[in-house]
Amino acid sequence: MKKYLAEMFGTMVLVLMGCGTAVSLSCGIDTASVVGTALAFGLAVVAMAYAIGGISGCHINPAITLGVWLSKRMSGKDAVMYILYQIIGGFIGAAILYVLAPESGFGANTIQTGITTMGAVIAEIVFTFVFVLVVLGTTDSEKGAGNLAGLAIGLSLVLVHLVCIHYTGTSVNPARSIGPALLAGGQAMVDLWIFIVAPLVGAALAAVVWKILTCNCGKN
Repeated sequence: MKKYLAEMFGTMVLVLMGCGTAVSLSCGIDTASVVGTALAFGLAVVAMAYAIGGISGCHINPAITLGVWLSKRMSGKDAVMYILYQIIGGFIGAAILYVLAPESGFGANTIQTGITTMGAVIAEIVFTFVFVLVVLGTTDSEKGAGNLAGLAIGLSLVLVHLVCIHYTGTSVNPARSIGPALLAGGQAMVDLWIFIVAPLVGAALAAVVWKILTCNCGKN
């Protein structure tokens, strides 16, 4: 139970700090706000990685959990419970933002102006793929980065946000998107399916590619 609660707490912090920064800086208005928001999400992951990583592994993202499960590093039961508690944690984080800034939009993801639905889907698949591949690689028991994994993962999330905010506001994490969308309503709810389906597809692709890269079937 402790690991599920850790995932809930970690996801709550991610949404509160990341989306909270997006709200505070009016992310998307200027370059500084984009950089600040990207750093907030990355730093939140780094902080939680070292705070709860030893308890749950600090997935705080259903896409990561899916990738880890497909890589046969956790049981199906744990994967389902992780995702459930991540979604709950994300909603709690968004609810806190609702109390603090009820008219803010809570950092909810929407397709950005000038971007097509297909473009948003592709962006979320590609950038989630990159992010989850980094997670799988850095946390691999034999080939991973050890104690530096949390830092590498956090920095990769900063990079992903710097690129992807222009297209979708950057989700790459269904739990980060669900809570804010439920409270914001409107276009955020219309677009929500993208930020659930596309990251999961990207995560599944990352698991397949990582399996191919680490396969011992060849000697090249």
